[in-house]
Amino acid sequence: MNKLFHIFKVDEAEAETIATQPDEPHNHDFEELLIGVEGGLEHFIDFNSKTIEAPFVSFITKGKVHRIIPKAINGKCDIWGIRFKSEFIPESTFQLYSLYHNQANLKLKSDYCFQRLTSLCEMIYDESQQNTPNYGIIRQLLSVLFTMVEVERKKETPTDASLEKTQNTTFKNFLSILDDNYHRPVGVEFYAEKLFMSSRNLNIICQNILEQSVSELIETRKLIEAKNLLVSTDKSISEIAYDLGYNENSYFSNVFKKKSGQSPSEFREDMKKLLFS
Repeated sequence: MNKLFHIFKVDEAEAETIATQPDEPHNHDFEELLIGVEGGLEHFIDFNSKTIEAPFVSFITKGKVHRIIPKAINGKCDIWGIRFKSEFIPESTFQLYSLYHNQANLKLKSDYCFQRLTSLCEMIYDESQQNTPNYGIIRQLLSVLFTMVEVERKKETPTDASLEKTQNTTFKNFLSILDDNYHRPVGVEFYAEKLFMSSRNLNIICQNILEQSVSELIETRKLIEAKNLLVSTDKSISEIAYDLGYNENSYFSNVFKKKSGQSPSEFREDMKKLLFS
Protein backbone atom coordinates (compact mmCIF):
# COMPACT_ATOMS: atom_id res chain seq x y z
CA MET A 1 0.00 0.00 0.00
CA ASN A 2 1.50 3.33 -1.07
CA LYS A 3 -0.94 5.42 0.96
CA LEU A 4 -0.44 6.29 4.62
CA PHE A 5 -4.14 5.68 5.29
CA HIS A 6 -7.09 4.19 3.39
CA ILE A 7 -10.71 3.47 4.36
CA PHE A 8 -13.16 1.48 2.24
CA LYS A 9 -16.33 -0.62 2.39
CA VAL A 10 -17.07 -4.18 1.27
CA ASP A 11 -20.66 -4.81 0.17
CA GLU A 12 -22.35 -8.01 -1.02
CA ALA A 13 -21.21 -7.54 -4.64
CA GLU A 14 -17.58 -7.06 -3.60
CA ALA A 15 -17.84 -10.02 -1.20
CA GLU A 16 -19.05 -12.25 -4.04
CA THR A 17 -16.16 -11.12 -6.27
CA ILE A 18 -13.60 -11.85 -3.54
CA ALA A 19 -15.17 -15.24 -2.77
CA THR A 20 -14.86 -16.36 -6.39
CA GLN A 21 -11.21 -15.30 -6.56
CA PRO A 22 -9.82 -15.68 -3.04
CA ASP A 23 -6.22 -14.71 -2.34
CA GLU A 24 -3.67 -17.18 -1.12
CA PRO A 25 -2.56 -16.66 2.50
CA HIS A 26 -0.28 -13.62 2.50
CA ASN A 27 1.05 -10.77 4.63
CA HIS A 28 1.34 -7.04 4.05
CA ASP A 29 3.27 -3.99 5.18
CA PHE A 30 0.34 -2.17 6.81
CA GLU A 31 -2.12 -2.64 9.67
CA GLU A 32 -5.73 -3.51 8.89
CA LEU A 33 -8.91 -3.07 10.92
CA LEU A 34 -12.22 -4.60 9.79
CA ILE A 35 -15.57 -3.72 11.35
CA GLY A 36 -18.42 -5.99 10.27
CA VAL A 37 -21.87 -4.40 10.35
CA GLU A 38 -23.64 -7.09 8.31
CA GLY A 39 -22.53 -10.37 6.79
CA GLY A 40 -19.60 -12.45 7.92
CA LEU A 41 -15.96 -13.28 7.48
CA GLU A 42 -13.97 -16.44 6.87
CA HIS A 43 -10.63 -15.58 8.42
CA PHE A 44 -7.49 -17.68 8.18
CA ILE A 45 -4.91 -16.34 10.65
CA ASP A 46 -2.33 -17.84 13.00
CA PHE A 47 -2.67 -20.98 10.86
CA ASN A 48 -6.27 -21.48 11.96
CA SER A 49 -9.47 -20.77 10.05
CA LYS A 50 -12.45 -19.18 11.77
CA THR A 51 -15.82 -17.93 10.55
CA ILE A 52 -17.35 -14.97 12.38
CA GLU A 53 -20.66 -13.20 11.81
CA ALA A 54 -21.42 -9.51 12.24
CA PRO A 55 -21.23 -7.53 14.35
CA PHE A 56 -17.48 -8.13 14.71
CA VAL A 57 -14.09 -6.47 14.75
CA SER A 58 -10.93 -7.99 13.26
CA PHE A 59 -7.45 -6.53 13.50
CA ILE A 60 -4.57 -7.86 11.42
CA THR A 61 -1.11 -6.67 12.38
CA LYS A 62 1.58 -5.93 9.85
CA GLY A 63 3.43 -9.09 8.79
CA LYS A 64 0.74 -11.57 9.90
CA VAL A 65 0.09 -14.41 7.43
CA HIS A 66 -3.65 -14.43 6.82
CA ARG A 67 -6.47 -14.70 4.30
CA ILE A 68 -9.84 -12.96 4.47
CA ILE A 69 -12.97 -13.97 2.58
CA PRO A 70 -16.01 -11.75 3.31
CA LYS A 71 -19.41 -13.41 3.06
CA ALA A 72 -22.95 -12.17 2.52
CA ILE A 73 -25.51 -13.49 5.01
CA ASN A 74 -29.19 -13.29 4.03
CA GLY A 75 -28.00 -11.44 0.95
CA LYS A 76 -26.30 -8.67 2.94
CA CYS A 77 -22.68 -7.71 3.55
CA ASP A 78 -21.47 -4.43 5.02
CA ILE A 79 -17.88 -4.34 6.29
CA TRP A 80 -15.72 -1.30 6.94
CA GLY A 81 -12.05 -1.74 6.14
CA ILE A 82 -9.33 0.60 7.44
CA ARG A 83 -5.71 0.21 6.38
CA PHE A 84 -2.90 2.36 7.73
CA LYS A 85 0.87 2.43 8.03
CA SER A 86 2.21 1.96 11.57
CA GLU A 87 3.65 5.49 11.63
CA PHE A 88 0.15 6.96 11.16
CA ILE A 89 -0.62 6.40 14.86
CA PRO A 90 2.81 5.40 16.24
CA GLU A 91 1.75 5.90 19.86
CA SER A 92 -0.80 3.07 19.52
CA THR A 93 0.72 0.54 17.12
CA PHE A 94 2.76 -1.61 19.50
CA GLN A 95 -0.06 -1.57 22.05
CA LEU A 96 -2.30 -3.00 19.33
CA TYR A 97 0.26 -5.75 18.63
CA SER A 98 0.12 -6.65 22.30
CA LEU A 99 -3.68 -6.66 22.52
CA TYR A 100 -4.51 -8.53 19.32
CA HIS A 101 -1.63 -10.90 18.69
CA ASN A 102 -3.58 -13.89 20.01
CA GLN A 103 -7.14 -12.73 19.37
CA ALA A 104 -7.55 -11.22 15.92
CA ASN A 105 -11.35 -11.58 15.80
CA LEU A 106 -13.78 -10.12 18.33
CA LYS A 107 -17.52 -10.83 18.27
CA LEU A 108 -19.59 -7.91 19.56
CA LYS A 109 -23.20 -7.13 20.41
CA SER A 110 -25.39 -5.11 18.07
CA ASP A 111 -26.08 -2.32 20.54
CA TYR A 112 -25.51 1.39 21.01
CA CYS A 113 -21.79 0.90 21.64
CA PHE A 114 -21.30 -0.88 18.32
CA GLN A 115 -23.35 1.76 16.53
CA ARG A 116 -20.88 4.36 17.81
CA LEU A 117 -18.06 2.42 16.13
CA THR A 118 -19.85 2.55 12.79
CA SER A 119 -20.57 6.26 13.30
CA LEU A 120 -16.85 6.87 13.79
CA CYS A 121 -16.11 4.94 10.59
CA GLU A 122 -18.58 7.16 8.73
CA MET A 123 -16.94 10.30 10.15
CA ILE A 124 -13.49 9.04 9.14
CA TYR A 125 -14.74 8.16 5.66
CA ASP A 126 -16.43 11.55 5.20
CA GLU A 127 -13.21 13.37 6.15
CA SER A 128 -11.15 11.16 3.83
CA GLN A 129 -13.42 12.13 0.91
CA GLN A 130 -12.82 15.86 1.29
CA ASN A 131 -10.82 17.61 -1.43
CA THR A 132 -8.05 18.22 1.12
CA PRO A 133 -8.58 15.71 3.95
CA ASN A 134 -7.34 16.73 7.39
CA TYR A 135 -5.27 13.71 8.40
CA GLY A 136 -4.83 15.14 11.90
CA ILE A 137 -8.59 14.74 12.40
CA ILE A 138 -8.50 11.25 10.89
CA ARG A 139 -5.68 10.20 13.24
CA GLN A 140 -7.62 11.45 16.27
CA LEU A 141 -10.82 9.67 15.18
CA LEU A 142 -8.90 6.44 14.52
CA SER A 143 -7.33 6.58 17.98
CA VAL A 144 -10.78 7.08 19.53
CA LEU A 145 -12.09 4.16 17.47
CA PHE A 146 -9.39 1.83 18.82
CA THR A 147 -10.04 3.05 22.37
CA MET A 148 -13.73 2.19 22.03
CA VAL A 149 -12.95 -1.21 20.50
CA GLU A 150 -10.66 -1.95 23.45
CA VAL A 151 -13.44 -1.03 25.91
CA GLU A 152 -15.74 -3.48 24.14
CA ARG A 153 -13.03 -6.14 24.01
CA LYS A 154 -12.64 -5.97 27.79
CA LYS A 155 -16.41 -6.40 28.22
CA GLU A 156 -16.52 -9.47 26.00
CA THR A 157 -13.29 -11.11 27.22
CA PRO A 158 -12.80 -10.28 30.91
CA THR A 159 -9.43 -11.28 32.28
CA ASP A 160 -9.52 -14.44 34.37
CA ALA A 161 -7.13 -17.19 35.35
CA SER A 162 -7.93 -19.39 32.34
CA LEU A 163 -7.47 -16.53 29.89
CA GLU A 164 -4.17 -15.56 31.46
CA LYS A 165 -2.88 -19.07 30.81
CA THR A 166 -3.59 -18.74 27.09
CA GLN A 167 -2.01 -15.32 26.70
CA ASN A 168 1.59 -14.94 25.79
CA THR A 169 2.61 -12.78 28.72
CA THR A 170 6.26 -12.92 27.74
CA PHE A 171 5.51 -11.19 24.46
CA LYS A 172 3.48 -8.49 26.17
CA ASN A 173 6.23 -7.95 28.71
CA PHE A 174 8.81 -7.71 25.93
CA LEU A 175 6.78 -5.02 24.15
CA SER A 176 6.44 -3.11 27.41
CA ILE A 177 10.19 -3.23 28.07
CA LEU A 178 10.86 -2.33 24.44
CA ASP A 179 8.63 0.73 24.71
CA ASP A 180 10.73 1.95 27.65
CA ASN A 181 14.14 1.18 26.14
CA TYR A 182 13.99 1.31 22.31
CA HIS A 183 15.88 4.63 22.36
CA ARG A 184 18.87 3.03 24.08
CA PRO A 185 21.75 1.36 22.16
CA VAL A 186 20.95 -2.11 23.54
CA GLY A 187 20.36 -5.39 21.73
CA VAL A 188 18.57 -8.71 22.02
CA GLU A 189 20.59 -9.87 25.03
CA PHE A 190 19.41 -6.88 27.09
CA TYR A 191 15.73 -7.75 26.58
CA ALA A 192 16.27 -11.46 27.10
CA GLU A 193 18.02 -10.78 30.42
CA LYS A 194 15.19 -8.50 31.53
CA LEU A 195 12.78 -11.36 30.85
CA PHE A 196 15.02 -13.97 32.52
CA MET A 197 15.30 -16.08 29.39
CA SER A 198 17.68 -16.84 26.56
CA SER A 199 17.94 -14.72 23.43
CA ARG A 200 17.08 -17.80 21.38
CA ASN A 201 13.78 -18.38 23.20
CA LEU A 202 12.80 -14.73 22.97
CA ASN A 203 13.49 -14.80 19.23
CA ILE A 204 11.34 -17.93 18.86
CA ILE A 205 8.42 -16.23 20.62
CA CYS A 206 8.65 -13.11 18.44
CA GLN A 207 8.96 -15.18 15.27
CA ASN A 208 5.91 -17.25 16.21
CA ILE A 209 3.76 -14.21 16.98
CA LEU A 210 4.80 -11.53 14.49
CA GLU A 211 7.15 -13.45 12.20
CA GLN A 212 9.95 -10.98 13.02
CA SER A 213 13.11 -11.42 15.04
CA VAL A 214 13.75 -9.40 18.19
CA SER A 215 16.28 -7.29 16.27
CA GLU A 216 13.72 -6.56 13.56
CA LEU A 217 11.14 -5.51 16.16
CA ILE A 218 13.66 -3.21 17.84
CA GLU A 219 14.43 -1.58 14.49
CA THR A 220 10.72 -1.38 13.67
CA ARG A 221 10.01 0.39 16.96
CA LYS A 222 12.90 2.81 16.38
CA LEU A 223 11.68 3.49 12.83
CA ILE A 224 8.12 4.19 13.98
CA GLU A 225 9.39 6.68 16.56
CA ALA A 226 11.80 8.23 14.07
CA LYS A 227 8.89 8.88 11.70
CA ASN A 228 6.83 10.28 14.55
CA LEU A 229 9.62 12.69 15.55
CA LEU A 230 10.22 13.73 11.95
CA VAL A 231 6.56 14.68 11.58
CA SER A 232 5.74 16.07 15.03
CA THR A 233 8.95 17.95 15.94
CA ASP A 234 11.48 20.30 14.38
CA LYS A 235 14.44 18.29 15.65
CA SER A 236 17.31 17.85 13.21
CA ILE A 237 18.08 14.46 11.69
CA SER A 238 21.20 14.15 13.85
CA GLU A 239 19.21 14.98 17.03
CA ILE A 240 16.64 12.30 16.21
CA ALA A 241 19.39 9.79 15.49
CA TYR A 242 20.97 10.55 18.87
CA ASP A 243 17.59 10.32 20.65
CA LEU A 244 17.12 6.82 19.23
CA GLY A 245 20.52 5.51 20.26
CA TYR A 246 22.33 5.72 16.92
CA ASN A 247 25.95 6.77 17.27
CA GLU A 248 26.26 7.96 13.69
CA ASN A 249 23.82 10.12 11.77
CA SER A 250 24.86 8.50 8.47
CA TYR A 251 24.12 5.00 9.80
CA PHE A 252 20.68 6.11 10.99
CA SER A 253 19.93 7.67 7.60
CA ASN A 254 21.04 4.52 5.77
CA VAL A 255 18.86 2.28 7.97
CA PHE A 256 15.89 4.64 7.59
CA LYS A 257 16.17 4.72 3.79
CA LYS A 258 16.61 0.95 3.56
CA LYS A 259 13.47 0.36 5.65
CA SER A 260 11.23 3.11 4.27
CA GLY A 261 12.55 3.78 0.78
CA GLN A 262 13.15 7.46 1.54
CA SER A 263 15.76 9.48 3.36
CA PRO A 264 14.61 11.04 6.68
CA SER A 265 14.46 14.51 5.11
CA GLU A 266 12.44 13.25 2.12
CA PHE A 267 10.00 11.50 4.43
CA ARG A 268 9.62 14.63 6.61
CA GLU A 269 8.91 16.82 3.59
CA ASP A 270 6.35 14.42 2.10
CA MET A 271 4.50 13.83 5.37
CA LYS A 272 4.29 17.50 6.30
CA LYS A 273 2.82 18.22 2.88
CA LEU A 274 0.29 15.42 3.39
CA LEU A 275 -0.65 16.04 7.01
CA PHE A 276 -0.38 19.79 7.40
CA SER A 277 -0.95 21.34 3.98
